[in-house]
Amino acid sequence: MSFELSREHEEFRASVRDFAEAEVAPHVAQWDRDHHFPVDVVHRMGALGFFGLTSPEEYGGAGLAPEDGPFTSLCLAIEELGRVDQSIGITLEAGVGLGINPILTYGTTEQKEQWLPDLVAGQRLAGFGLTEPGAGSDAGATRTKAELVGGEWVVNGAKQFITNSGSAITSLVTVTARTGTRENGSPEISTIIVPAGTPGFTAEKGYDKLGWHISDTHPLTFVDAKVPEANLLGERGRGYAQFLATLDDGRVAIAALAVGLVQACRDLCVEYALDRQTMGGPIGRKQGVAFQIADLDVMLQAGRLLTYKAAAMRDAMVDGAGPSAKEFKQAASIAKLYTSESAVTATRIATQVFGGYGFMEEYPVARFYRDAKILEIGEGTSEVQRMLIARGLGLPVE
Repeated sequence: MSFELSREHEEFRASVRDFAEAEVAPHVAQWDRDHHFPVDVVHRMGALGFFGLTSPEEYGGAGLAPEDGPFTSLCLAIEELGRVDQSIGITLEAGVGLGINPILTYGTTEQKEQWLPDLVAGQRLAGFGLTEPGAGSDAGATRTKAELVGGEWVVNGAKQFITNSGSAITSLVTVTARTGTRENGSPEISTIIVPAGTPGFTAEKGYDKLGWHISDTHPLTFVDAKVPEANLLGERGRGYAQFLATLDDGRVAIAALAVGLVQACRDLCVEYALDRQTMGGPIGRKQGVAFQIADLDVMLQAGRLLTYKAAAMRDAMVDGAGPSAKEFKQAASIAKLYTSESAVTATRIATQVFGGYGFMEEYPVARFYRDAKILEIGEGTSEVQRMLIARGLGLPVE
């Protein structure tokens, strides 16, 4: 199998790079300082079709055939945006992977017609409410409840660390909640669509985060928030399975975001090592610097191949054909683990290469250093990825 990009993919990558460098790069330092979420940029990304790469034409999407690599196209867009700013990259990643795709995959025709056109157009955003103060990957610890009363779901509980959940253009969040108890005593987990503005649903004040200052992230509370019974997303009791499938895709997209970050670090370091003069020449002639930058290129090339392989596998999974879900899950975890840890290492190296300047906020490596750590945590921690990879090898790890 070849992972060389097609001419169309290369042209698309170039167009996203042009957008990122022209519309995002000149402003990100100020947006980061101000913790400003640029709604106008999200709208422009929507107008260029970034949010519709995996959606059919009937909802305003690109309508790409599987052989055209729609998921690969999304990963390329995330990579190129992430190369300039990680917050903008994660806004697209979450907007599609956690906002659009659950509705596209599991929604009824009525749900798709109601919500997808604005989401695909980038006019609105959606969040995915999974993580709670005491629950994340452990679905059994979910405490949010949704009780069906008189044809309405009554939702009570709390979520945390939810991306795109409280912006001025957020239209809904999909929420995992206990909707009953199974015969074996385990919780029945379902997914409910809760529109923004629903009485009893509050997106609390946004977090003061280490990084991703431009991204919209909130804790959510639900106090007798009532939505129609028809807002059940997918089959009742299948919420956890839906979440797992959603995260498999998301891990590859996070890997693409990490690849963009490693690319940025490598490029910045090469440029700086050629320009910075000390002891009669550029610092790039010193092995201590040059070898670290060489390591960056190794991480970049390896991470990119792992990510593109996983993306190609996802595109090939159509109507039961292509790689199995198990094979894709393994590839997704491997790509996410390697690239996210590489990104953290890459930003540490870049900061070291820049020396004192790397510690100054006026240089992008400082922002990248702050942004990188969350890549090892979101969409499944490194520890979770190692557990999944080990299980994929047949080991009975807990």
